[in-house]
Amino acid sequence: MSSNPSQWGGRPVWAEVDLDALAHNVRLLAGRAAPARLYAVVKANAYGHGAVAVARAALAAGASGLCVVCVDEAEELRRAGVDAPILVIGYTPPSDAERVVALGLRPTVGAADVAEALAAAAKRRGAVVPLHLELESGLNRHGLGPDALVALATRLREIPELSVEGLFTHFAAAEEGDQRFTRRQFEVLREVSAKLPFVKERHCSASASVLLDHEMALEVVRTGLSMYGYRPAPWCGTDAELVPVLSLRSRIARVLEVERGATVGYGRTWAAPRPSRIALVMCGYADGYRRAFGNRAHVLVRGRRAPVVGRVAMDMCMVDVTAVPDVRAGDVATLLGRDGDERVDADELASLVDTISWEILAGLTARVPRLYLRGGAVEAVSTLAEREPKDA
Repeated sequence: MSSNPSQWGGRPVWAEVDLDALAHNVRLLAGRAAPARLYAVVKANAYGHGAVAVARAALAAGASGLCVVCVDEAEELRRAGVDAPILVIGYTPPSDAERVVALGLRPTVGAADVAEALAAAAKRRGAVVPLHLELESGLNRHGLGPDALVALATRLREIPELSVEGLFTHFAAAEEGDQRFTRRQFEVLREVSAKLPFVKERHCSASASVLLDHEMALEVVRTGLSMYGYRPAPWCGTDAELVPVLSLRSRIARVLEVERGATVGYGRTWAAPRPSRIALVMCGYADGYRRAFGNRAHVLVRGRRAPVVGRVAMDMCMVDVTAVPDVRAGDVATLLGRDGDERVDADELASLVDTISWEILAGLTARVPRLYLRGGAVEAVSTLAEREPKDA
């Protein structure tokens, strides 16, 4: 295929993942967190960007390890040859103990039955499992309170097949303006860690705290959204020049002339106010472009904004290009990203449907091909048929 992404000849919808932008963001965040080490959060297929390619690029740019939420996500990385430390920050059931040991993962342990299963699996393999404990400090989701955590850590320390490597907590409101609750969570973590001097690795800072408060970096930080070029809130780290990594583009399949009053799409929710030109764009909600964007969102065509009209369908949507000169079949429509001086970003799309940029990005589905760019040229491609990136 051509190294020019606009000449992509596969399925007529694709995501462009700018690995140079990703590397820039990783270096920027790692610099702000130093001397703490940075773990790149690549759960949820790297927030829709593609876990394997993003993991490799983040590690090459200076990340010390990776975070996933389940063993399946870690196994995808190991099968692709990624040998860096992988922290599983979600719940791991005892039934996954053998896989955890075989894959050399760092699981989060919050119960004795999980610890016992891991120890037994490690003993069979002659291994030692480095594990992390999550402190419940206010999110009330997936962790242990201070007393229970100290008791479990002390107990696990006596098991030779287990090494209590890390202690962490999740902030509940780090991206909110009032930081008092976050500060209290941080202090609770420090109080608990003082009772466990044998635990050498502490982490609590995710994107918001990395951008806002260097003191909270401790030994490790976990960066997700900011690594992909977005701020958790508009006021977070306004001095940090983050660069959005992902663009979503599609080929226009057809341009249709409709009369005044003609309706477009299911439910007839839009009627042409004048004779209009309607472009058929081959991207729909099964690709992650939300149904609710119909009659709300804009796409970019020939560097100009054009409104999405009618309901977004499963596999396509329609765009009113009456005001955009010379649009024809084969032109590229940008649903997320930049075209010339215009830009549609994940924050804009999120605001249209009362959600957050995390959900917009992570919602990009597996059937959308990913084109990985270096220096503006396509370096590798992954598709539904071949998830692991292949050289272009």
